[in-house]
Amino acid sequence: MKASIALLLSSLLAPAYAGTYSISHTVLPTGFLDFFEFEAIADPTHGRVNYVNKATAVAQGLVKKASNTSYIIRADDKTVLNPSGAGRNSVRIKSTKTFTKHVAVFDVHHMPQGCGTWPAIWEVNEPQWPNGGEIDIVEGVNDQGPNAATLHTGAGCTMPASRKETGTPTLLDCNANVNGNAGCGVKFPTANSYGPAFNNNGGGWYAVERAPAGIKVWFWPRHSTTVPAGVKNGGSSVNTDNWGTPTANFPNTSCDISQHFAAHNIIINLTFCGDWAGSVYSQSGCPSTCDDYVNNNPGAFSKAYFDFASIRVYE
Repeated sequence: MKASIALLLSSLLAPAYAGTYSISHTVLPTGFLDFFEFEAIADPTHGRVNYVNKATAVAQGLVKKASNTSYIIRADDKTVLNPSGAGRNSVRIKSTKTFTKHVAVFDVHHMPQGCGTWPAIWEVNEPQWPNGGEIDIVEGVNDQGPNAATLHTGAGCTMPASRKETGTPTLLDCNANVNGNAGCGVKFPTANSYGPAFNNNGGGWYAVERAPAGIKVWFWPRHSTTVPAGVKNGGSSVNTDNWGTPTANFPNTSCDISQHFAAHNIIINLTFCGDWAGSVYSQSGCPSTCDDYVNNNPGAFSKAYFDFASIRVYE
């Protein structure tokens, strides 16, 4: 009798708590960099970029607290580059902590814009890539919206053509070794999810949930009336079951999330040209060639910066 009552209670309670997570990390402009380490590495995507270390980034003003609600991460916008020298100074930061089942909420006022830019907010296990998985939360190039959320994995992870999401799926095979590493992406439904349109609207909130049942990404524009209170106000806990239909939904129906996704770091970076932004540059309505434009027009990158109000991670 007691066992049956316990089972009944469990069945009643499980749905209510399935999407509940408690705050584990609050990343605010004060102490923003305590959450991250700098990756002064050669760009894996072959961009016209020079990722600098913390000392250089601080000295050149590429990272700075602008206010209690604003932390800036930017590229150099003052230097004309030697075509045979290093790329444009920029920043690539990685969380010192790794995460498996979690929710991360990014409150972003502004993202890098400009021809040649390729900004990203993403999660990855770098040593095991692609077999440890990659989740691209914010990514695009050359100011060409809307945003796209994408998974990259080893072989054996695919997505159904039809699933519950507001975005539009593109390719369905997440395998990084096919389709030119395009991954399995979802294009967001609104232009203000990326680039100048995002910035002109005051930004917004991106959130990712990673769980064994699947990976979901949401986006709410700055003035949305549907942004959950816990997202908007930075609650001590969040319940993703109350967040409505995700913008991008990657279920585990034909992809074992636990198998294909290892513990992930959160990465924020800005590169230029390279494998994606460079390869489609001529189709983007941008002048000159990508590398020449980045080399010779530092002032064009005055708006090539992230402005974060906060990052919150729930586990």
